[in-house]
Amino acid sequence: IRERKPSMGTNSKQLLKNKKMIIEKMKYIAESSPSDINKNLLNAYHGDVEWRGFYPLEDLKGLEALEIKVWRPLLQAFPDLERRNNIVIGGEFNNKYFVGTVGHLTGTFKNSWLDVPATNKTVHLRTCEFHQIENEKIIQTHMLIDVMDFIRQAGFWPINKSLGVEEMWPGPITGDGIVLEEQDPTLSKKTLEQALAMQKTLGDYKPETTANISDEKLRKELLNHPQKEYWHFKMMWYGPCGIGTARGLSGFVDHHQMPFRKTFRDRDYWTIGHYVEIGDGKYSATSGWHSIVSKHGSKEWLGYQPTGNSITMKVMDFYLHDEGLIRENWVPIDIMHILKQLNVDVLKIIREQ
Repeated sequence: IRERKPSMGTNSKQLLKNKKMIIEKMKYIAESSPSDINKNLLNAYHGDVEWRGFYPLEDLKGLEALEIKVWRPLLQAFPDLERRNNIVIGGEFNNKYFVGTVGHLTGTFKNSWLDVPATNKTVHLRTCEFHQIENEKIIQTHMLIDVMDFIRQAGFWPINKSLGVEEMWPGPITGDGIVLEEQDPTLSKKTLEQALAMQKTLGDYKPETTANISDEKLRKELLNHPQKEYWHFKMMWYGPCGIGTARGLSGFVDHHQMPFRKTFRDRDYWTIGHYVEIGDGKYSATSGWHSIVSKHGSKEWLGYQPTGNSITMKVMDFYLHDEGLIRENWVPIDIMHILKQLNVDVLKIIREQ
């Protein structure tokens, strides 16, 4: 586990205030009219906010770019947009306050977005965020909308078949993902440490070479890997569109871990490290930007011929810790960003159909 900088000390009242602020202000933004979107953004963000986003929008600086590039096109495409939160948690990391969210932006797809033609049907945009709060406003946002899942809901499937189940992510089985009560800091620390310890076992695992190891041997090693001490036997792993949902450690290994490890080689999880690691009661979350650096070395993951390209990945992890183990794991990954690095331009494919 990477060494953390000295903590500012957990201020539970401030964390609670931050979460309530994000719920309120992000709701106003999502439900803005064209005439009040500027005011609502100004009310939520610092003027020089840094917004780090999903392909094809990537990274933006300042309120004007955020309004023009992100929110006006969304509100035009989905005029009745609303925000639905499944998870809202908060914490501090390296002397910075964060709020993390998992949920959906839901609306009727009335006008094209990202050159995808409108359907006039309901779309749930899977949306996961980390907001850094400074002086009662957002100074930095990391936001992943699952664009591949949006494309799936719009009636297109322009990529190879995923191995997991493609579905709308459910909220936590415990029904308490919006954490608006002060939490025991000892529990919050314990859940985060459990998540980081599990992640460390994955980072430390380096089989002889995934190029030569048989599927049978790799699968056996992953099923008997130290990670098994951390996962609940009814674990759910919710992956992004293109990977899909898996249940139980065997489903996780078969539908994600094994093809991922065989395809993305020479991985380094810690070149850049996490910009956020937080625990909030029974929940924890981490994210890196980029989380993983690797080489595209084979075609097991999504079936694309190996390019040899160096690949970076934007990954978030949200965990529910229940009955002493990790019960559920929501894992937003910018799949479109990965595919673009494999020379697969999904939006171009759709435009040319």
